[in-house]
Amino acid sequence: MNLSDINWDFNAAGSWPFPIKAATVGVVCLLVGGAVIYYDTLPQKADLEGLEKKEQDLKQAFDVKQKKAINLQDYLDQLKEIEASLGEMVKQMPTKAEVASLLIDISQTGLANGLEFKLFQPKQEEHKEFYTELPIDIEVIGHYAQLGSFVSGLAALPRVVTVHDVTISPLATNEVKPGAAKSDKVEERRLQMNATIKTYNEKSDGAADSKPIIRKGGK
Repeated sequence: MNLSDINWDFNAAGSWPFPIKAATVGVVCLLVGGAVIYYDTLPQKADLEGLEKKEQDLKQAFDVKQKKAINLQDYLDQLKEIEASLGEMVKQMPTKAEVASLLIDISQTGLANGLEFKLFQPKQEEHKEFYTELPIDIEVIGHYAQLGSFVSGLAALPRVVTVHDVTISPLATNEVKPGAAKSDKVEERRLQMNATIKTYNEKSDGAADSKPIIRKGGK
C-alpha cells in the first residue's frame, strides 16, 4: 500500500484502505472518549468525592448530636448545678455599697493577725464579661505563721476574695519583738509579702477608689 496514492480528502474516506479506516476510527474514538472523560466523567468524579466527604461530615455530626441527645438529661442536670453554683458565687460578691466595708474587713484581718501594713492600695476596676474585678495591691510584714493566718482569714470572709501574684522575702534586718529582752537571740525572722488581692462584684459602670491607703506600724 502506497500512502501517496491515497486521496486524503475526508470526503473520500470511504475509498481509504481498511487499515487506514480502522486507524482513523480508533483515533476519533480516543478523542471522543478523552473529551467525555475530561468534560463529563472527571467533574462527576469530583462531585462524587465532595458528596462522599459531605456524607462523612454529616455522619460525624449525627453521631455527636445523637450522643448529646442520649446524654441530654445529664447535661441539663449539670447545667442546673452550674447555675446553682454560679448563683451562690454571685451572692458572695459584694455590692457596690459593700466594697468599702470589705476593704476594711481585709485590712482588719491583717491587723488582727499581727501584720504591719506598708501598702494597701485599691486599683482601677477591671471589667470582665459579666463581673468586675476589684484588685488591691498590698505589702505587709510579719512572721510566716501570721502571713498564713492572714491568707486563711481572707478565704473565710463572707465575700469572695482571692490572692494573686504572691511574693515573700525576708527583711534585710531582723527586728526584735516589742518587750523582748536584748539577750533573747532566738527570734523568728520577719518576712515581707507583696500580693494582689481581688474581690468581685456584678458588672457596673462605676470605678473603685484608686487612692492609695498606707498604714505603717500596724496603725
